[in-house]
Amino acid sequence: MFEKANKTSPRPQAEETPLARNALAAAPATAKPKAPSLIGPGLCIQGNVAGEAEVQIDGLVRGDVRVGKLSLGPQGRIEGSVVAVVAEIRGHVKGPMKARQVRLYGTAHVEGDIAHEQLAMETGAVFEGRSVRLAKAEADAPAAVPAAPAVSSAA
Repeated sequence: MFEKANKTSPRPQAEETPLARNALAAAPATAKPKAPSLIGPGLCIQGNVAGEAEVQIDGLVRGDVRVGKLSLGPQGRIEGSVVAVVAEIRGHVKGPMKARQVRLYGTAHVEGDIAHEQLAMETGAVFEGRSVRLAKAEADAPAAVPAAPAVSSAA
């Protein structure tokens, strides 16, 4: 009596075959962006932090930080060296930094040398140290071992 007429024809469903199942399983899944690891306010880490992922630090780290991407919050503090691909600094770093891309926001305070490919500073950022621009090959390659001095003998 009160039935709604279906104006569209039902869609035919594709029959799933073993070959189709294997093709779907072999297709690469789209990678979802991973959430950054968080060292929250009021947390103090005494030791090194290392990994290839993104890390957001809003607390205190007394040790070296070696990550893929570093986001240091305005209340965050690092007392040690920093090595990253990308470093976004809003807090305080006391130690040397090495990163391909470094951005010092207006609330940043860095005490130490920065080795970088790209460096950007906003008005208000404090930087006490040396800025050393790295060549792209140098930033990607491991540290080179100095060659032994050449010895010549005159006879």
